[in-house]
Amino acid sequence: MNDHHIKTVLSESREFPPPEAFQSRAHIQSMEAYETLWKASCDDPERFWGEQAKNLLHWQEDFTQVLDWKAPYARWFDGGKLNVSENCLDRHLDKLGDKPAIIWEGEPGDKATYTYRELHQAVCRCANALSDMGIQAGDTVSLYMPMIPELAIAVLACARIGAIHSVVFAGFSAEALAERNRDASAKLVITADALWRRGNELALKDTVDEALRIYDKVDKVLVVRRTGRSINWDSGRDHWWHDTVEKANADHKAQGFPSEQALFILYTSGSTGKPKGILHTSAGYLLGTTLSSRYIFDLKDDDVYWCTADVGWITGHSYVVYGPLSNGATIFMYEGAPDFPHQGRFWELIERYKISIFYTAPTAIRAFMKWGEDAIEPFDLSSLRLLGTVGEPINPEAWMWFRETIGKDKCPIVDTWWQTETGSIMISPLPGATPTVPGTATKPFFGIQPDIVDQDGQSLADNQGGYLVIRKPWPSMLRTIHGDSERYEKTYWSHFKSLYFTGDGARRDEKGNFWIMGRIDDVLNVAGHRLSTMEIESALVSHPHVAEAAVVGKADDVKGQAIACFVTLHDHELGDPALNQSLKDHVVQHIGALARPETIIFTKALPKTRSGKIMRRLLRDVAAGEEAQGDMTTLEDSSILEDLKESSA
Repeated sequence: MNDHHIKTVLSESREFPPPEAFQSRAHIQSMEAYETLWKASCDDPERFWGEQAKNLLHWQEDFTQVLDWKAPYARWFDGGKLNVSENCLDRHLDKLGDKPAIIWEGEPGDKATYTYRELHQAVCRCANALSDMGIQAGDTVSLYMPMIPELAIAVLACARIGAIHSVVFAGFSAEALAERNRDASAKLVITADALWRRGNELALKDTVDEALRIYDKVDKVLVVRRTGRSINWDSGRDHWWHDTVEKANADHKAQGFPSEQALFILYTSGSTGKPKGILHTSAGYLLGTTLSSRYIFDLKDDDVYWCTADVGWITGHSYVVYGPLSNGATIFMYEGAPDFPHQGRFWELIERYKISIFYTAPTAIRAFMKWGEDAIEPFDLSSLRLLGTVGEPINPEAWMWFRETIGKDKCPIVDTWWQTETGSIMISPLPGATPTVPGTATKPFFGIQPDIVDQDGQSLADNQGGYLVIRKPWPSMLRTIHGDSERYEKTYWSHFKSLYFTGDGARRDEKGNFWIMGRIDDVLNVAGHRLSTMEIESALVSHPHVAEAAVVGKADDVKGQAIACFVTLHDHELGDPALNQSLKDHVVQHIGALARPETIIFTKALPKTRSGKIMRRLLRDVAAGEEAQGDMTTLEDSSILEDLKESSA
């Protein structure tokens, strides 16, 4: 890694205290209360986590040791046994049995509601069906499904019987699915005939069939009938959900499993090569998601909570399924796209279901901004009381728009930083306590000890950009990369001795707020200055004509790297030389001459993963005039690359 500090150039002084009406009902109501709890959690983390585990989780057998830490390997709550599904369902039945657990709407408008009692029965049926199909504790089940209730049911059923689930986003190719099935040694794939996307049926069973021709060691396939399309059928291998799960016995006793029982594998793509199978275990992961859901989303009994993430991503695991249901919350799930059949679809759903908590990604927020307020105006959003962002740093312009246009200046925003690897949120405001500032995730959550360090692992002073690390283990941390402990050690623990390296650059300001500056791979080295791409992107997006921007570096004989910017506009026809120069001047005005872009390329769209993250490494290839390299299985629309090449020619 480079030994220069990352230069921080983003300046933001606006600060918003928690609204009094929100604060008066919040679980944590002051910074003094937060700081007291956080200090106690860091002074004696094992005592803190042990107390939280006993108070928040239901144990079938008590643990005898809070933490066994032999860096970089952690075991949490050894000696204890619990059942994750029981914690999300059974323990709520006496008090919350008739409360909605899942409210769902499909893209065509079909609807379903499951109370906790109904969801419990459905999960028990699925657990029995999986057992009848030969699935045992420790076996891996691959899920390749739409955003339908059966996906959450299948996840919880796997947890109930101690099977490991591997949810593969239902948009990956057959090759990507086969690779994940092979790596995880999946014995069963659960899928659907198809899913609805912008009015079209996207075949899933066909993709599964192709994946099983590539890797044929999967024993059985369980199929949900979603759209009713005609599909190929292998009578010895394939089973309909309605013929097996829905006819299974609804009685199932939840067996307790050891705290470190593997819960799931979730694959993330690296810059090149084989995807990483992030392995999470049961008790520690459940504790992290339960505690963070309760306090960061300030969950109340009457909330209707909507996290827009697909369960195929870690956000869907932690904050659609496990964290909210462990707290007895009502979650809303939606199958379709935010712009079908119209660009006000999300706002229509918020009005219809009186959503009170809305947790979404900055890339979605910028899309909403581009579509304009005419799509929002017809709908009543007064039920909202809390907003959240996840997935990448949010630029201040989008943060302010979210607060003013969607939140009507009355909803706190929890800007959350965490990763697939961390399992649960690590840095975030507490909405009833923390003053929020556009662009910063603010303070560490309870028990989390982040730091900003230089290349030698030494702590840096305030407002010095460096490497974001976590100094102490935490319960929801990944345990390893499935089947590749060497890669686990090298990726996360080899840079700084006994410190978890996040891969992100960041700074901490004089108030203790953490500003995430993006992946270290996305830091530019311009004439000896290390600049954060996120801060240059924020400057570009603050221009009134810019909808979205992505910044990369390209080789320069004089500067080392020059700044190349890919920009989408609110009105694509405006892309002309005059605006090109105006945007360069705008960046200089906001940051300084050191950040003047060398190149600005106007494009209709940016290459993104299916979870909405911009694939900057592909933009680096385009900026360099090279063919795109590396793993592209997560790319949402491959045609965008051709458009980019034409735009940059």
